Amino acid sequence: MRIGVPREIKDNEYRVGLTPSSVAELVQHGHAVLVEKGAGLGAGFDDAAYELNGALLVDGPASVFEGADIIVKVKEPLAAERRQLRRGQTIFTYLHLAPDLELTQDLLRSGANCIGYETVTSSRGGLPLLTPMSEMAGRLAPQIGAHFLEKSAGGRGVLLAGAPGVPPAEVAILGAGVVGSAATTIALGMGASVIVIDRDPEALRRLEARSRGAARTVFSTRTVIAEIVKRADLLICAVLLPGARAPKLISNGMVATMKPGAVIVDVAIDQGGCCESSRATSHSNPTFLFHDVLHYCVPNMPGVVPRTASFALNNATLPFVLAIADKGWRRALREDADLRAGLQISDGAIVSQAVAQAHGAACASLDSALAE
Repeated sequence: MRIGVPREIKDNEYRVGLTPSSVAELVQHGHAVLVEKGAGLGAGFDDAAYELNGALLVDGPASVFEGADIIVKVKEPLAAERRQLRRGQTIFTYLHLAPDLELTQDLLRSGANCIGYETVTSSRGGLPLLTPMSEMAGRLAPQIGAHFLEKSAGGRGVLLAGAPGVPPAEVAILGAGVVGSAATTIALGMGASVIVIDRDPEALRRLEARSRGAARTVFSTRTVIAEIVKRADLLICAVLLPGARAPKLISNGMVATMKPGAVIVDVAIDQGGCCESSRATSHSNPTFLFHDVLHYCVPNMPGVVPRTASFALNNATLPFVLAIADKGWRRALREDADLRAGLQISDGAIVSQAVAQAHGAACASLDSALAE
């Protein structure tokens, strides 16, 4: 099998789909790996490292897309990349199709088999390919929020830890899952006063135990959210519905009640965001003001720490890449229900209920897609 690794072209995205050590594993299994020259430079992997591990270096993305049976990426293919996909080809990457109709339509037209990292499941529960990047985004969120609370960055001039005689900042975290738990740990470590909101009592119980009671936890209702948002200096949105649009839990009216210069970090922006006011931004232009509240809505937050992120992502994805390459995508998915959950589009049809529902489209049979 021929596996292709193009250089990521999303704004300030420096992660890479396969590290040199992952390439070595695939080559050891008898596969050819085509890597676009410079694909790993942003994460600190030079071309020589790829060559040393058996990769075939090629010029430009066209050579990768033309020559590969499987495309392994990090972020969703942008328009220029989608035009190069072909029927029967497999792409394995983060997709986040629910909030993006244009992306979904282009992938349908391509005829490619599209497997999204974010919906691959685990027999132990959870989303193993989303988890490492969710953990990183959660750890980054308080750090990023603290920066934008600085007056020079557009915030209200508040230090998360406060000072002797001055109370710490109020950090509200919407969601007690992987992102929320990671954000709680870092925000507490930075000295903030933290309150976490969720509808799952067990998740709140786990988080409270993990923080040894340092984080306050509250069961989520619309009234509770509205009251807590008013007091927050930093609001971190971390609610996930696997494969579906993020719920809009923060209305424009709630944002209007927040303190001028408060900051929202909407980690759920990949799936459309938790705030009515949220819209995707970029690392080049990361924030915007709405009702005097600074919004940070960058969909590829871990892209700012690409070396750590590439290693963490590859640790999770490599076994699945090997299975697809060794067995072919159909057999690999038939034999692994968890990997099968990642298939969202195949041969011009949506096969994910969540994606079909998000776009009001028909959902084809997954079994039919996997038939020879």
